[in-house]
Parts: sequence; C-alpha cells; structure tokens
Amino acid sequence: MKISSSPFVFNTTPSIVFEAGAATRLGAISVSRLGRRVLLVTDPGLRKLGLADPAIKSLEEAGAKVTLFDEVEADPSRETLERAVEAGRRAQATGVVGFGGGSSLDVAKLASLLLGSNEDLDEAWGVGQAKGPRLPLVLVPTTAGTGSEVTPVSIITVGAEEKRGVSSPVILPDIAILDARLTLGLPPAITAATGVDAMVHAIEAYASKSANNNPLSKMLARQALQLLGANIETAVFDGGNEEARGAMLLGSMLAGQAFANSPVAAVHALAYPIGGTFHVPHGLSNALVLPHVLRFNAPDAAHLYAEIARDAFPHLDEGEGAQALCSAFIEELAALSRRLEMPTRLREVGIGEEHLPKLASEAMKQQRLLVNNPRDVREEDAAAIYRAAW
Repeated sequence: MKISSSPFVFNTTPSIVFEAGAATRLGAISVSRLGRRVLLVTDPGLRKLGLADPAIKSLEEAGAKVTLFDEVEADPSRETLERAVEAGRRAQATGVVGFGGGSSLDVAKLASLLLGSNEDLDEAWGVGQAKGPRLPLVLVPTTAGTGSEVTPVSIITVGAEEKRGVSSPVILPDIAILDARLTLGLPPAITAATGVDAMVHAIEAYASKSANNNPLSKMLARQALQLLGANIETAVFDGGNEEARGAMLLGSMLAGQAFANSPVAAVHALAYPIGGTFHVPHGLSNALVLPHVLRFNAPDAAHLYAEIARDAFPHLDEGEGAQALCSAFIEELAALSRRLEMPTRLREVGIGEEHLPKLASEAMKQQRLLVNNPRDVREEDAAAIYRAAW
C-alpha cells in the first residue's frame, strides 16, 4: 500500500468512552475534569423526555452543582449561544457539558470557549482564529451523525439565515462519551438523516482536496463507511437494536475524526443554504444534494469514489472499472435515501424552482468548504446542481 509522505496534522478528542449506559456514570467519568459548577447544555425536547436526567443525577452525586441550559434549537442562533454563556457566567461555571445532537454540542463548545477566555466571538469566526483558553468540556451525543464530539468545528446561525463557523482545535472537548442507549429512542426520520450525514462526512473527508488530507483520515473514513453502510437500515427500521445503534454511533465518530482533519467540501457547502434558508435539517439537506454533487465531481474524483464504494456497499462488483464503480456507488447512495424513505427532491421540502438562484448565490459564500472540493465549483455549477436536485 502506497501512502502520501506529505506533512499533515491530526487532532482529535483525547479521551473517548464507548460504553452502553456510560451517560449514567457521567459524574464519575468527568467531574474531576469539569470541577464543581457544571453548565449542562441541551435542548427542550431532550429535557422533556428526561433523557439527560440520569446524567444530571450522576453529576450531582459526584458533588457537582448543575446549571441546566435547555434552550438550544435546531440551527442554533447567536442569541441562544449568548444566553447559554450568560447562564454559565451567573453560575460561575467551572466546566461545560454538551448533551444532545449537533446543535447542543456546538453551543456547548463555544460556550466553553467564551466562558474560559472572554474572547470576542466576532474575532473567533473562521479557521484557526479562536485562541482560548476554554473551560473543561465534555460532549455526550444523542444522535449518530454530526461527529461533533470529535470535531474542532461549531456552526452558529447569525441573523436570519447566515451560518458561520468557528474551526479551531481549542474547542475539541476533553472527553467524548458515546452511549448507544441514548440513541435508542431516535425516530426513524432523524436516524436516517443523521446517518446519511455521517456517510457524507466520510465520503467528503476521503476525497477532500485539502492539503491536510492524510492517511489517518482516509483509514477512518473507510472504517466509518463500513460501519454505517452495514447498519443504517437496521438502525432506521429496528430502532431498538442496540448493536446497530452502537455501530452507527461509532461510525459517526470515526467519520467525525476523518473530516475534522480532512475537511468536507461542496456537499456541505450546498447543504448549508438549504438549512439556513428553509430550515431543513442538516443531514437531510446533505442527502438531497449528495448524489448530484458526486456526479458533478466524478470527472475529477471517480477513482476516489471507486476506492470507497465497496466499503459502504460490499455487494458492488469490484471487477468494474473505476468509472463504472463510481457510477454504481452514486446510484446506491441515491437508492439508499429512497429505501430510508427520505425526501429526495428539493421540491419535496418546500423549495420552489424560483429559489434556486439564491441558493446558488448563498452556497458561494462557503468558500472555506468549496476550496476542499475535488472539482472547482462556480456559481453556475452550483445552480445546475440545485436544478438537478430539484
């Protein structure tokens, strides 16, 4: 096996706990790191379900006073982040726990940064701008999709529609806790969307044009696709299957490690305006444009997609040439969305044809992602991809 000898940097979460039921031991695992005044960030839905209650009880039994911030919404706003920070300041928090989906984890990351450093958020946007320090941080995902527990990225909605990101190793957590039991109650639609999101992370990390694309990310991306491809349908249609749920959670984390170091590209760049403007969940936004972006990329990336095709779909014929295997891979991804009973056209999520030019214009603002795409994307290319997805 030949590997590139190009220099690279690989950062990840230093401690990862993979254990069914681990969230009930959150205090024992993490209070020594978090300190005695903990800000726990989650969303109102999880709070209402009581999913965080055992974790909160565990922290309290370990001697921590817990301040609960449960106002995180999908595509969290800057205003929500600022309220979380204010709650942490009032409590004089010594550590932060993010408990929930990617939105809660993203708010927790930046809350720990702003509480720990009093940094100006407007100076932290972008890649490598956040300086820190941050407060101790523990992340507990309840979905298998974003991989946020091992990524140095937080995405916040600014104003009515614009999504901005902070990308810095400073906001990687101290500990990630992967507890498959927390994902058992996820509805099929959310399981499907977040699972495809994780597959997109692996695919884009593997084919990324980033100068930091590296052998570790490629290896992790392939392992992630093996786990995700083999288990996503079981997790969606047999949601109580703890083994499949655990495999999805682990696959999501591995894909997160991959794209945290070999960044994602045009699928995400074109998905963000769909979520920001029409409030379509992020994973579904990715799924809607995925096959169309890959078809656009195929002239420059067919050999890369062919290399990973059988990781996700082992039944594909490895005797085919790269072009044929790439095409089969893309068709399988499109068919997977249909099997998972996901919407597959932009028109199915309320996007009119008249909105496509604005989506293309907004996508071009995501240059930090587009620079990683295997093929250059111009605004007219983005418009054509959206038309194909419509």
